[in-house]
Amino acid sequence: MTRRLAACLTALATLLATPAIASICQTFVNAIPGARYAQIGPVSAERAETVNIAFVAHSTYRITTPQGVVIATDYFGINGGSLPNVVTMNHAHETHYTDFPDPAIDHVLRGWNPLGDGPASHNLEVDDVVVRNVTTDIRGWGTPEADGNSIFIFEVAGLCIGHLGHLHHTLSDLHHTQIGRLDIVMAPVDGTYTLNLQDMIGLMKRFKARIVLPMHAFGPGSMQTFLNGMGDVFAIRRLATPDFDIDMNSLPLEPSVFLTSNQRTLGSFE
Repeated sequence: MTRRLAACLTALATLLATPAIASICQTFVNAIPGARYAQIGPVSAERAETVNIAFVAHSTYRITTPQGVVIATDYFGINGGSLPNVVTMNHAHETHYTDFPDPAIDHVLRGWNPLGDGPASHNLEVDDVVVRNVTTDIRGWGTPEADGNSIFIFEVAGLCIGHLGHLHHTLSDLHHTQIGRLDIVMAPVDGTYTLNLQDMIGLMKRFKARIVLPMHAFGPGSMQTFLNGMGDVFAIRRLATPDFDIDMNSLPLEPSVFLTSNQRTLGSFE
């Protein structure tokens, strides 16, 4: 059995073992490379539903679904608005999780398994959104930790939105199969604590998402390097607001990096 075939069979077994919540984003033919991704047809203007996405701080984005479900990513106690219904966390650093989430939060999804008896596994449906995860490893402080980070995927209003968390390494074909199609991806761009910028830029170009949302920048230097590296393929759009509305019909025709107004306070990225 070849390594590629073994990887395909492993991916198929993983997907079959997942609870039966329909995914619009995962691959449905696991032939790697060249996997075909689940797709939906054009959405009419009358039927397209709007999702609001706001940059809050660091790696926290607030996603508000058409039915009003509020999600905060890499939640460390700051949500930038109303209390979220769902929070996701990663534990590489304290600014990506909290041990004391508000008990009024309905769903607290940790990207690692505190029990340590296997990877975290989430496949949650809340009203009009499905939240699932794909685990990756983190370097830790001296000893690598398997499955210590999660890439969370939010499937809502026909959109596939991915948050890479505190990603430390490149992704395998198996990871790409489990993640599936991404229309919008939130990517850390510090280039030091997470994946180096050259590999992160390459990853964004492989995902071919229509919108890339940079996060986890510690200053203008890494952000500008990221934007420079993306500029040959992606348009750079500087928003006048900290949030934006998006639906299937309003995805940009040209793949784009969106830089929100509150991210631009890190420095001049003109």
